[in-house]
Amino acid sequence: MTSTHGVPAATPQSLVEHALATSVADDCIALVRDRTQANLRWANNTLTTNGVMHGVDVTVISFVHQAGGTSSGSVSGSATTQAQVSALVHAADAAARAGSPAEDAADLVTGDATADWDDAPEPTDIHVFDTFAPALGEAFGRAGAAGRVLYGFVSHEHVTTYLGSTTGLRLRHVQPTGHYGCTGKNAALTDSAWVGGATRDFTDVDALAMDATLAQRLAWSARQVDLPAGRYDTILPPSAVADLMIDAYWYAGARTAHEGQSVYSRRGGGTRIGEQVARPGVHLFSDPAHPGLEATPFVTASTSDNEQSVFDNGLELRRHDWIADGTLTSLLQTRHSAGLTDQPVTPYVDNLVLEVDGGTGSVEDLVAGTERGLLLTCLWYIREVDPQSLLLTGLTRDGVYLVEDGEITGSVNNFRWNESPVDLLNRFTHAGRSVPSFSREWGDDYFSRTATPALRVPDFNMSSVSQAR
Repeated sequence: MTSTHGVPAATPQSLVEHALATSVADDCIALVRDRTQANLRWANNTLTTNGVMHGVDVTVISFVHQAGGTSSGSVSGSATTQAQVSALVHAADAAARAGSPAEDAADLVTGDATADWDDAPEPTDIHVFDTFAPALGEAFGRAGAAGRVLYGFVSHEHVTTYLGSTTGLRLRHVQPTGHYGCTGKNAALTDSAWVGGATRDFTDVDALAMDATLAQRLAWSARQVDLPAGRYDTILPPSAVADLMIDAYWYAGARTAHEGQSVYSRRGGGTRIGEQVARPGVHLFSDPAHPGLEATPFVTASTSDNEQSVFDNGLELRRHDWIADGTLTSLLQTRHSAGLTDQPVTPYVDNLVLEVDGGTGSVEDLVAGTERGLLLTCLWYIREVDPQSLLLTGLTRDGVYLVEDGEITGSVNNFRWNESPVDLLNRFTHAGRSVPSFSREWGDDYFSRTATPALRVPDFNMSSVSQAR
């Protein structure tokens, strides 16, 4: 590895070791993330941009023992040289010395170097699209000939994380993350449809199938039906279910619940762990080893908050069942919050799976069993309205389709909706099988590793009509 000035660049491992050796705090943790990203973007059936980016981000966390406990200071920044890392170390040391004792203070995780610690980062490059790109060119031709216009973006990223501490811990993990999204419009640009998904390597992404799905959905829009606001029998595809379940997960902090501030709070105090919060047969869990959704198997916390603690860095992650057979079994717990709630330590894991006992079939099967209702494509602009019930609001986007007698017969206007994902887990009547999914709202930048089923909800609340098409 060589810098732009011809000088050998520092390896991630050497940046970690330099940070630990430079710190004058009582303890120190260094996180180095080597990140490469390749992407393609297109519009009007033409590839517009492509590129590969590389960056190295470093987080230094310093710990100082003082009267009353241990304080911490965390500083992050882009750094590829020892001098840049030294500046981060000095700032983190100073922040720790100036800070008050941390309420989440705990003994740092100890350990040794993993077998792959000395391995170099694993980059991605533009060749990850070698199969996808030619097929995309063919899709452009098909779409143009049929009067469709395609717009979209694909991204593939490799992040190699190195975590080291003055307690001897040396951990490494390589995380591939990819996603695709394509919007199709008719020639007049009055109708739109979207398809998207997550992938680890783009070997499972078919550009021609993507275009065929968009063509079908645009054909459904040939008939337009205006509907008023109201409660509708509604089929949520896996992507829309992922949108909602991620919020149910992100707001599942144990401390917040323990303090009476969330949907997971028990009346009278404490959390609802042990209570039935969803219909029997519902299972919501995270597992860093889940096939196809593999995620970082240890805690990597750059800062402390209600859901994570810098003192927990390096803790081993395993499967955590959040809801098992409809019962709330766990919440997001740091070692500190676990002490407050008297529950096991169950830290955040970067994936999420929803499964329903007996769930079979696909979206098409749920459509075939619906007499009259709506089929959504995805949700958008999701915001929390009421934390006590986890009431969310948002918009439908890029296709709401009318189902009549088991068939799609047209498209309808968009809506603003108001629903709680926890409440929906009690009210749905039918579930498909769980499949890899992708949240349109959160998947691009925040959370792309999900597996969810399609759900049919008999009374989904479309609270008002949206003018967006």
